[in-house]
Amino acid sequence: MEKVLQVLNRMQTDGVIEKFAIGGGIAAIRYLEPYLTDDIDVFISPVVVGANGLVSFGRIYSYLEELGYNVDREYVTIEGWLVQFLPASESVQEEAVAQAERVMFEGTQTLIFSVEHLAAELLRSGRLKDHVRVVALLESEQMDMNIFRGIISRHSLVEKWADFSTHFTWRTHE
Repeated sequence: MEKVLQVLNRMQTDGVIEKFAIGGGIAAIRYLEPYLTDDIDVFISPVVVGANGLVSFGRIYSYLEELGYNVDREYVTIEGWLVQFLPASESVQEEAVAQAERVMFEGTQTLIFSVEHLAAELLRSGRLKDHVRVVALLESEQMDMNIFRGIISRHSLVEKWADFSTHFTWRTHE
């Protein structure tokens, strides 16, 4: 994975992407016990919209193809990893990218969602597997609940949080 991070950093240095942060399963692994995930979710900001009004990844894909990487639908295979570039199109995603934590991975710096932003994004997405990860993040006792509450309040996720809280239980020491 270190080589993927080096490619992402190079893309940022070369101006192909302005800001990015890793979210999804790989980000969750930073805070939780490792588990199997099949791709790396790279959230990018700002979102580039083409003339047709659709999000454009053309510059990203052509850059990576020039480096010899294979683009297949929404994934790019970089050094054996499936990498998915996702537009930070939801407000919580935009903030997560803007406030991403700089961490070291095997000697390479990268940007990753904070634990609170990750939990908020997982709550927003609403899939069962994401809710299970929110419970695990809460139980890990790494989250600052005041920061988390501020995030969900700013991004209109309070109702989702209330619904989540009635369906899931966890042990947390707030």
